[in-house]
Amino acid sequence: MLSNLPEIPTGFVGRASELARLDEALREYRLVTLTGVGGVGKSRLALHAADRVDGGGRVVAWADLWPLPDDRLLTATVADALDFADHTAIDPVDALGAWLGDQAPLLVLDSCEHVTSGCRDLVRRLLHASPGLTVLATSREPLGLSGERVVEVEPLPTDTDAVRLLRQRAAALDVSLDGAEDLVAAARLCQWLQGIPLAVELVAGQLVDRGIGAVEEALLSRLDIAADRSAGPPRHRAVRTTVGWSHELCTPPERLLWSRLSVFRGPVDADTVLAVCGGGPLTPPLLTSAIRGLERKSVLTRRGERHRMLDTVREYGRMWLDELHETHEISERHARFFLDRAREADAGWLGPDQMRWYRWTEAAHADLCAALDHFLATHSGAAVELSGLLGFFWSCCGHLPEAADYLEDALSLPGAPNPTRVRALWALGVTHVLRGDVQGAHRLADACGRAAEDADGRLRSAYLMGLAHLLTGRPMAAGHTVDLALAQAAGVTTPGTVMCRLVRVFALTGQGFLDRARHEAESLRADCVTLGEWWTRAYTDYQLALIALFEDRATHAVAHARSMLEGKRQIGDGFGLALGLDVLAAALAAEGAAEPAAAAYAIGETLWSAVGHPQRGTPELGPVRVHYESTVRSLLGDERYETVLLQSAGRGPEAVLAELLGPAGQE
Repeated sequence: MLSNLPEIPTGFVGRASELARLDEALREYRLVTLTGVGGVGKSRLALHAADRVDGGGRVVAWADLWPLPDDRLLTATVADALDFADHTAIDPVDALGAWLGDQAPLLVLDSCEHVTSGCRDLVRRLLHASPGLTVLATSREPLGLSGERVVEVEPLPTDTDAVRLLRQRAAALDVSLDGAEDLVAAARLCQWLQGIPLAVELVAGQLVDRGIGAVEEALLSRLDIAADRSAGPPRHRAVRTTVGWSHELCTPPERLLWSRLSVFRGPVDADTVLAVCGGGPLTPPLLTSAIRGLERKSVLTRRGERHRMLDTVREYGRMWLDELHETHEISERHARFFLDRAREADAGWLGPDQMRWYRWTEAAHADLCAALDHFLATHSGAAVELSGLLGFFWSCCGHLPEAADYLEDALSLPGAPNPTRVRALWALGVTHVLRGDVQGAHRLADACGRAAEDADGRLRSAYLMGLAHLLTGRPMAAGHTVDLALAQAAGVTTPGTVMCRLVRVFALTGQGFLDRARHEAESLRADCVTLGEWWTRAYTDYQLALIALFEDRATHAVAHARSMLEGKRQIGDGFGLALGLDVLAAALAAEGAAEPAAAAYAIGETLWSAVGHPQRGTPELGPVRVHYESTVRSLLGDERYETVLLQSAGRGPEAVLAELLGPAGQE
């Protein structure tokens, strides 16, 4: 497990005493919850506290909960943050707790207030399962668990730190507040704003277009009007009023864009914003200008090429989207956009853009889930299609529980066209295979084969059936199944074609026909290189490495295993990496490189545990593992072998993997 802290923004103001108290609380308590009003700076404080813990050598896992509309994906989101790609069929929380075991990370749950009940149950169970785990939560209310240490985050002191923050943010916008009158006005503004950092930053964003005197006069009139005690405590009123006032001072295109942007759950690039939020008065030039305006006013933040809104600002935009009666229209446009992109990703799987699409599905994960949620409620056919298109991408890249859950929910709905239903059944079968439920995969493969109406559907069904046969030690049946499907689809090249050809290579190896297996694998690999395809190519390298081991060609085995691992690393396929490390370790042992082999075994075990399974693969791999692990122990001796295992595990998978892959793995 590696720390995954977000990038820490520059310009953190004050909070020295709060950080010291938080450091102490995290040493003494296993659950610490930062509470306070929206915009008071809970997330920023938690981020800096977590960075200090990370700097002390402890692993920190950061889970952003703000994109979740409810607790449906809560456990999966936390598992992703902890780098656990659950491939088990047991209760997801039990699987996560068992994997955490005696590990001792700091888990940060940021923005729990809208999923408090789910967080309460999840945290209780994880703390019980993992005695070394510590949880730091940010929320507008405590979780309410026994042993919880609640730390309320106060606003910044209005006469010191709040003024510093206002001047700092203004300076970033090339606005100087150095004059005596400006400083006095800044102090008055910060006092009226109750020292709430979000309110201060929004006000700073308005200083580009008007002087501080004009800003003070306009805002004070709003704050006076908002002083009605029925509107809640002053701090809440200050945030709500400042957000509302900032909204009023936006241009009409900026206000419209603000509301439409609230449909996104995750950070998005400008092209996606243009596609989803344009239309009506928001022409492309006006929309581009509105993006810049919202950035300048601190309504929209930008990291690299991607934009996001803070929770409180997004909530306000969502309210206005409802007021404009555009919620359904924009949600539909959002979902249709991501469905169209998923279709492009599927069409580009068998080609040079495959790697780019794997990365896109990972970056767009939160919004793909939003699109699926929308379709599940509004359009069963689209829900089945989108879940079927995403299922294989997600299953390969650590989102297996989400893939299975969405596929099952979509397939339970009536009305989906048969081709999309076949694809979704196939994708669900893949999730069953990866969870170890081979019988379930067999049943789904049979259902796909009976319902398939086109060549690719029949080929995918044969691939799934062949995979089930391979994993149960029936390589002859696997080979017969895919050979028949390939013969029936002669002249057709689809993703199902290359998948079936891959199963044929596995089947030939499993039957001991090594010359034929090597020939088939080399031919398939060459075709994949020509196509620019990586997923199948990596598994052909895996088979070529295994074949080379059986033929006592250790140097070739090492080269192919490294090539396989490089491909799987770029895709983000943790299961494939674990398989590849087993073969690389054996190949290195066969070559006599005992210490690198032991290091490969060590991080292989780490990755196998991170998918919730002991070592897996086709049956012929088991004896290879046993034989070469024994070889490494003999070469090193038990004591040195255990030492290398511990040292490698302590360094972490990425560092050791980069070293094992050589220059290509260190790019």
